[in-house]
Amino acid sequence: MFVIAVLAVPSPIFAQNVQEIIQRSVEATNRDWAAEPEFDCSEEDRNAGGEKAYEDLMIDGSLYRHLVAVNGKALPPSQQAEEARRLQAVIGRRQMENSEQRSQRIAKYEADRKRDHELLGELVKAFEFSLIGQQQLEGHRVYVLQAKPRPGYRAPNKEAEALTGMKGKLWVDIDTFQWVRVEASVVHPVSIEGFLARVEPGTRFELDKIPVAPDLWFPKRFSMNSQAKVLLVFQRQKWEVDTYSNYRPTRRTASQNRNPPVPK
Repeated sequence: MFVIAVLAVPSPIFAQNVQEIIQRSVEATNRDWAAEPEFDCSEEDRNAGGEKAYEDLMIDGSLYRHLVAVNGKALPPSQQAEEARRLQAVIGRRQMENSEQRSQRIAKYEADRKRDHELLGELVKAFEFSLIGQQQLEGHRVYVLQAKPRPGYRAPNKEAEALTGMKGKLWVDIDTFQWVRVEASVVHPVSIEGFLARVEPGTRFELDKIPVAPDLWFPKRFSMNSQAKVLLVFQRQKWEVDTYSNYRPTRRTASQNRNPPVPK
């Protein structure tokens, strides 16, 4: 458990600096997002079905998740061999792709990344922020910002609609303007337009980030707990905790060295 010490800051400084803090934090987040495909990492996913560990490998422009453990135990030798064969098969297929096949595969991966990134970006649009102090968090000096729904905000898609019923909190590193921690929780029910579903209070998510290279911070932990009513009657709960570690520059394969980058 980390210790938080609140430092008082005069309110006139708050009013002058909030927009600059948010703007510079968005710039830092966009920089991180652009650099993520240049790194591999280790990932552990835990939910009601158990726990799985992966090596997240960037192979010729898109992600491959290589399974290495289940429920805290390494795979038995036979399954390790099977997963190794799958990995080599993926590398082989991608090296044999023509330019059109490669472009289509990378475009799909980038579309998925863009969707997730845009949802985080909607946090800034959906909330009004107020600076409430400074703290020490995980060894970093941070600004602490409270977030409440912005009047008149209209969600661009169904994923962002839940934000209209949420409040949040944002911890921003004072030196780098990186997001150290993000929390958001639903405070009143939100009906998802076009679906007979409603997001209920109790839904929340948290994101923690860590520095991995100069000027770059990547996710350390993401947790999500969702409460929803389907057909406005049946209650459904889902939770997941994902942790990330061991970030390192991805290794380029022969086909990446041979082929030029795919235009975006």
